[in-house]
Amino acid sequence: MAALRTAFALLTAACLGSCAAAPPDLGDMTFADEPLLGKAVWHDLITEDLEAASRFYSGLFGWTLEPARGAAGQGYLVARDGNIYVAGLLQARRSAGSNVSRWLPYVSVSNVDSATARVTDAGGTVLVAPRDVPLGRVAAITDEEGAVLGLARSSFGDPDDATTAGAVNRVVWNELLADDPAEAARFYERVFGYQAREIERRGGDYILLHASGGERAGILAKPVADWKPVWLTYFGVTDPAAAVARVEALGGRVVAAPSPELREGTMAVVTDPSGAVLVLQQWPVAANDR
Repeated sequence: MAALRTAFALLTAACLGSCAAAPPDLGDMTFADEPLLGKAVWHDLITEDLEAASRFYSGLFGWTLEPARGAAGQGYLVARDGNIYVAGLLQARRSAGSNVSRWLPYVSVSNVDSATARVTDAGGTVLVAPRDVPLGRVAAITDEEGAVLGLARSSFGDPDDATTAGAVNRVVWNELLADDPAEAARFYERVFGYQAREIERRGGDYILLHASGGERAGILAKPVADWKPVWLTYFGVTDPAAAVARVEALGGRVVAAPSPELREGTMAVVTDPSGAVLVLQQWPVAANDR
């Protein structure tokens, strides 16, 4: 836990991908007039090997990576797909016996301080206390089961659903693997005001979290008992099998290859060279195949 706190402290000081040497050109991005509460409005990769991660993601998704500066001289890169900024990559310090590499979604909240107070009241933990960054205010928390999530209140507005629409080489979904999905849903309803709806889907029950006029995330029971609860970030790919081959060629590892048993071959679970887990999802895809 101490290693995670250090990594997230560096991350939240890294400006949510906005403190590049020159201001980013946001001309092709549009922003909502009102906060899109409950929406994941940014994603950061914490990685113990920024150089390897840079090669991996630029090779896998074709991202353009622009240098920025994080806290205390830590390296920070902003990833762009075409003219849309999609993510940040932060170099984290290595920690003996604990790999902190992971993808971290940031969820829009109306007030970061109030949200962290609700987290504590609901049985979660505040990993990094609310703090100001150049373009807003952020924090990092864990839920009751230990899954990590970022909170954000942007000072210039949340990227709207047109800007962040699912597409190949971009984030298309966020999903929580939980010990107890129903209990997890109650936690997120209480903290973020989500409306939870349970649906039947191939592979079992699934909980959708609704907010700000859309489906914002899903919750699923962990498929493997000894896995820790975790938020997964899904990225769109044209062909999961071909993407998996690129993952291996770029130094990543395949956790679950596309197969008829895994949502009919439409997805794969992999790690990047530093061990961060991500999901490759065929895109476009039917909603019930997420």
